[in-house]
Amino acid sequence: MKTVNQCLILAAGNGTRIRAVSGGLPKPLVDFRGKPILEHVIRRAHQAGIDRFVIVVGYRSDLIRSWLEGRSLGVSVTFVENPDYHEANGISALKARNEIQDNFLLLMADHIFEPETARALLQRPLASDEVILAVDPNIDRIFDLDDATKVRRDGERIVDIGKDIAHYDALDTGMFLCSPALFDRLESATKDGNCSLSDGMRQLAREQRLRALEIGEGQWQDLDTPEALAHAEGVFDGYVYHEQIVESVARV
Repeated sequence: MKTVNQCLILAAGNGTRIRAVSGGLPKPLVDFRGKPILEHVIRRAHQAGIDRFVIVVGYRSDLIRSWLEGRSLGVSVTFVENPDYHEANGISALKARNEIQDNFLLLMADHIFEPETARALLQRPLASDEVILAVDPNIDRIFDLDDATKVRRDGERIVDIGKDIAHYDALDTGMFLCSPALFDRLESATKDGNCSLSDGMRQLAREQRLRALEIGEGQWQDLDTPEALAHAEGVFDGYVYHEQIVESVARV
C-alpha cells in the first residue's frame, strides 16, 4: 500500500460565526491555547505522517500567507487561492484539483483532532475510487449537535450524510482519506457554480464508495464559534500540555 504523505486543508472561509473573538483575523489564525488553529492542524497532521500540505485560502489570505512565512514547521506548503470563498466548501476543494494526483488526507482548518486518529485513517487501504470518512459514533458527547454533519451507515458503508438528515448513527469529524476521484464527484455535484463536500460525499455514497472509520474515544472539535472554542480548551487541555512539554525539551 502506497504511503499517503499529502494533505489538503480547506482554509478559505470568512468565519462569520467566530467573528466575535477573531478580531478580523481569518478563522485559521484565531488563537487556540497559544497558537493559531491552523498551526495545530498542521502540526497534528505532521505527527500523523504528513509532510506535504496544500492549503486553500480565500478570506484575508494575505494574512495566512504572511503568518506561514514567519514559521518553520518542517513541512512543504503550497497555497491555492479561492476567490469564490463565499461559496460552499466543495468549491474550495475543487480549486486544489491540479495540485493533487495521489491519495490524500482532507482536513478542515477549524477542526482540531488527535494525531492518532489521523494516523489510523492514513493506514486504511483505499481503492482508487473511494473516500473514507472518520466518524464519531459517540453522538451524546458532541458540543453543538444542531450544527454537526450527521452520518447514517449500513455496516462500514455510509449511505447518507448531511446536517439535516433525520436518521443517523454517527457524526462527520471533518477528516477524510480521499482518492482523487473525489474531485470528479464534486464536479458532477456542482450546480449553479456551487457545491458542498457533503454533496460530493452523497454522490459517493450512492455509488457505495464512501466508507466510515470509527474514531473510538478519540477527541475532535469543530472550532466554529466562540462557545466551541472555549469548550475545546478543556477537551484538549491534557494533550496540548503534553505537546508543550515535548517542544520545551526539544529546545533544551
